[in-house]
Order: sequence, then C-alpha cells, then structure tokens
Amino acid sequence: MQRRRRTVRTGTIAAVSALGLTVVLGGCGVTGGSDEVTLRLVAAEYGDSQANSSQKYWDKLVQAYEAEHPGVTIDVTVYSWNDVDAKVKGMVAADEAPDMAQIGAYADYAAKDLLYQADDLLSIPVQADFVSQLANAGQVSGVQYGIPFASSTRLLFYNKTLFEKAGLTAPTTWKELAADAEALKAQGVKYPYALPLGPEEAQAETMQWLLSGGGGYTDTDLGTYSIDSTENVATFNWLKNNLVGKGLTGPVAPGELNRADAFTAFAAGDVGMLNGHPSLMQMAEKKGVKFGMVPMPGADGPTKMSMGVADWMLAFKQNGHAEQVGEFLDFVYAKENVLDFSREYDLLPVTNSASTVMTEAKRDADLKPFLEELPVSELYPVGRTSWAAISADIKQRIGRTVASGGSPSAILGQLQSTATREESAG
Repeated sequence: MQRRRRTVRTGTIAAVSALGLTVVLGGCGVTGGSDEVTLRLVAAEYGDSQANSSQKYWDKLVQAYEAEHPGVTIDVTVYSWNDVDAKVKGMVAADEAPDMAQIGAYADYAAKDLLYQADDLLSIPVQADFVSQLANAGQVSGVQYGIPFASSTRLLFYNKTLFEKAGLTAPTTWKELAADAEALKAQGVKYPYALPLGPEEAQAETMQWLLSGGGGYTDTDLGTYSIDSTENVATFNWLKNNLVGKGLTGPVAPGELNRADAFTAFAAGDVGMLNGHPSLMQMAEKKGVKFGMVPMPGADGPTKMSMGVADWMLAFKQNGHAEQVGEFLDFVYAKENVLDFSREYDLLPVTNSASTVMTEAKRDADLKPFLEELPVSELYPVGRTSWAAISADIKQRIGRTVASGGSPSAILGQLQSTATREESAG
C-alpha cells in the first residue's frame, strides 16, 4: 500500500484511543528486544454474549496482523461501554496511556495535546477512504485527531404485528405518532411509544427529538450551543403534553427508562414504537418480532435531519511507536476488516469502500435504510471539549422535562447554562 511519509514530532508518543467499548492492552508501548514492540489497545465491547464478544473479533484480527509483522505484538483488552471511557481516563491520569483506545470521545485528549494527528499515522489511501462527514467530525480546529471506527444512525422501529392488529400504518408526523400511540394503548400495548430518557443514553433520544422538531444541540450558523432554543422548548412541551402526560410512554417514567431496557422490551413484543439503531434488528429477529423501520416523524412530516453517532479510535503520543501504530491502523481499516466488523455487529462502516460494498450487497440489504440516513444525519458536537460535561448533564436532567410538574423551558435553560459555562472554561 502506498504510504505517505510520517512526521513524528519529538517528545513521548501516546497510544491510540479507540471507539466505544475498548479493549485495554497491558503495558503501553512495551519494548522487548531491540526490534520488538508491544502496542496496547483498549477497545469497547460491541457484542451481547461470549459468542460474539469484541475480544474474539480483535483476537482474530491481531493474529492475522502479527503473522505478517513479526516483532510487533498487539495487546488488546476489551471493556464494556459502561466502563471503557473511565478506564482510559484513569490510565491517562496515571501517566499510563495505552497506545490506542477505542472510545466515545476524543476532544478532551486532543485539547491537552496527548494525541497524534491522523495524518501522522495513516497512509493517504486510508485517510482518503473515510466517509467525509465522519472524518470532519473527528476534527478540532480543522485538524483530525478522532479516527472514526464505527457509526450508526437512527430510525423509528415499529412492531408490525401490533400495528396490524390496531389497523395502523407507520407515522410520518408527530400528530400521527401520537394517534398511533393512543390506538396501541387502547389495544393494551405496554409501551405504545418507548421514550428512554434515563441516564444510560438520554443524550441520543433527546437529540433525535430535537432534530425532528427543527432544532438541535447547536446552532450550525452561529456555531454555538442552542439547547434552550424556542424550537427545542416546543419539542419537549409537545412530548410532555401529548405523549407522557397522556400515559402513552409506558409504565416506567421516561427519566428512569434506559435505552437497553427499551430495546429489550421491544424484542419482547411489549413496545409499539421507539427510536433504534441497527443492532435492534438482530435483537428483534432473534425473538421473532416482526418490525418495520421508517425515518423519524417530524412536526409536519418526516424529519429532514436524522441523528448519527460515531465511535472513535485515538492514538496517544506518550509511548511513541507512531510508525507501528500507523501500520496497525492501516490494517484495521482495510476494506475486508471494516466489513467484517460492521457485519458482525450490525453497524455502519466508516469507510467509503466498505459502504459501497454494503450498499450493493444483498446480504446487507437490511442496513441500507440506515446507510441512506447517514449523509443527512447530524452527529453530536464531539469536537468540542465541552461536550463530555454537557452530555453527562443531559443524562441527569433531561428526564425531568417531561415529568409531572417539570418545566421544559427551565430545565433546558439549566442545560444551556452548563453549556455556556463549559464553553467558557474550555
């Protein structure tokens, strides 16, 4: 493969930080003999059982890589998504950064000058192959530090059996969604619309609804946070008054319902509608649930902007070994390896070459609707160092907006204050 000449700056070099649940490698950049290097990778867990654990994926990939690169050992440790970000943060704080980490955010580390730039590591063909929208989302001040590892978009899932029984068709507007939920409730459906605003992943459900209401976390024209915008307040007032207040979101309060539990309930046949990503397809199919998928309804029609999510691979400078890290990552992002990972975990590929294959392949037809949403999706503002703190605050507060006695305008205003404070601190 053609490679560009890498510029390795002086000073210690740290490990690569990756996407979501990460594998932690033992010992950062440990050197054995004069020509032997051990690279540590911390990676995220995407599997839901031992049978499809991410550790198995990495073990197979590493075995193939090491066979072609004698003298280089890749030590991978996988953590759950509940733990991986904190594990990497603790390692960095202890001055024991891994060579690579696959986690959910990168901007804080980039701001502290702990990461390699992507063009210090990757060959030109690999860099050029990334989906441009995802590559751009990995930039801070026009420089790419976050290397996209996996992505997904969201669609509205609905239970076809429950809909047919109630004589319904998939909604395209909020009004239709509320009417469908009313009909499902009358049929005794436990969760007519599952609204997971619990602390696990409330920032995702929130963003999807904000976008469907014509708002979002940021004002793209001004480049500032706009959490308490008129559009966003109107969206949560609608949710509070037309879904939650009418008992259409199920027996668990939205602020206490986590995404994983909502998915489990859908796979059990207890949910009429909910926002979901590709992995929900596999869960539902295993349980024999017949489902359909449509773009998220908007206030007046299908939403024009969907939510996209990316997980990131990072490379820390602390331990050096930029050349070896770059060569390994070039291997990780080879088309067949990206395809293997995406197909194993029902995620969207982050490279154009793999996306083209999956768009055309019959075996990947079920992912095509999600692939089509990616070009018109908006990602979290992950390039801002403030996002981690704001996301955490959203997880804790947003469920109160739709609770009895809750005030969407007041709580969104509090979140905006957090955003303003964090931006100033950054």
